[in-house]
Amino acid sequence: MVQTMTRTLDTDQPEITVSTSRFGTLTISAENIITMVSPFLGFPGSRHFILKPHTTESPFMWLQSLDEPDLAFVVTPAATLTPQYQPAISTLVRQELNATENDPLDILLILTIPHGNPLKMTANLLGPVVINSQKRLAKQVVQDPKFFDHCWPVFIEE
Repeated sequence: MVQTMTRTLDTDQPEITVSTSRFGTLTISAENIITMVSPFLGFPGSRHFILKPHTTESPFMWLQSLDEPDLAFVVTPAATLTPQYQPAISTLVRQELNATENDPLDILLILTIPHGNPLKMTANLLGPVVINSQKRLAKQVVQDPKFFDHCWPVFIEE
């Protein structure tokens, strides 16, 4: 069993420095920190994240935990993969994210990319990450499994 050390962040500072396993030491402006209003399932100690572009030309980003140095998710805006995707976002979720009915929310999909086989990439449509970018608040919003798949294939084999 691998044990991950969880750290406590002082998000009241204008900048924080964190060490990550994937990107090394990062100095982050506090205004770029995204706070999860509830943690991801299975990661109760990780509530603070940043979005880090994979490259300047890539549609992919890293949702890097600032609490657990080994935790990072590959994500992409939902509209990049499936423009018609419209997950249900309840009034309660909007309240948790401190967003009104008219406030725009960003929808990110967590990707799974099998090592050495990117054509088998899948997107989690069942649990999108919804972000109120103005308030820097986020939540993973579980959808109805009758309608959405957690392993939606990004590429269709012909």
